[in-house]
Amino acid sequence: MQSNHLKNVIGLLLATFFISTSGVLGRYIAMPSEVIIWFRSTFAAVFLFIFCKYRKMDFKLKSPKHNKPFFIAGVFMAAHWVTYFYALKLSNVAMGMLSLYTFPVIIAFLEPVFLKTKFSPVYILLGILVLIGLYVLSPEFNLESTNLQGILFGVLSALCYSVRILIMKQYVLQYNGVMLMFYQTIVISICLLPTLFFMDISGFQSQLPYLLLLALLTTAIGHSLMVHSLQFFTASTASIISSVQPIFGIILAFFFLKEIPTVNTFIGGSLILATVVIESIRSKK
Repeated sequence: MQSNHLKNVIGLLLATFFISTSGVLGRYIAMPSEVIIWFRSTFAAVFLFIFCKYRKMDFKLKSPKHNKPFFIAGVFMAAHWVTYFYALKLSNVAMGMLSLYTFPVIIAFLEPVFLKTKFSPVYILLGILVLIGLYVLSPEFNLESTNLQGILFGVLSALCYSVRILIMKQYVLQYNGVMLMFYQTIVISICLLPTLFFMDISGFQSQLPYLLLLALLTTAIGHSLMVHSLQFFTASTASIISSVQPIFGIILAFFFLKEIPTVNTFIGGSLILATVVIESIRSKK
């Protein structure tokens, strides 16, 4: 039993590590964010389709009523990925990933609206804690500062991600997670297809290995492993463990991009991650 639990924890940490490679790859790949995400989702859709076929999964939707929410969730997922990559390119891996990690608190604020749950006043306190964290994180509060623009894109990405999670939350028990991810990548590819006609894709050949890595390791394997791990843990435990994602990202950025985080990054990041841990422990109760 103990060895099984350890295996599951390692699986979840591995999923978190693979997903955290998005930070370094997103900043390193020299192409427009929209184009990167199109290639990421299209390649990932192919990998996921092969996996679903191999596992003999049923692709059929249980009801025609599910078409609209699945499509809307896919649009928000596209917006989440694109704005997140803008955040990475405008600031750095640490700021981009940490500002994205405001999403658990955003979900807490939006959940009563989407799922008609009771609002808890403690979220106001957690929200203030996140705002202080973001304030400390931004070196200067000047809208012309690319670091501040990166943080704002990171928070916008977190908002899109939160909406997508709340839409999909109602369907996760009815469908296989990998199949849901496959449908999401298809919607993203359709939404971003027009960008290929007016954005620069000249660097495609030189960037292909990194795009494939982003699609296979980060997206197909990372997200599928994460979905697989969720059946062994509560959502709160999973979010506590996966909050090491920015830490993995910062370590990878240090080794591969020579990015050294500032003291403010550590303080602001600690406050943001503390809210994730507090909310996870609180929701577990």
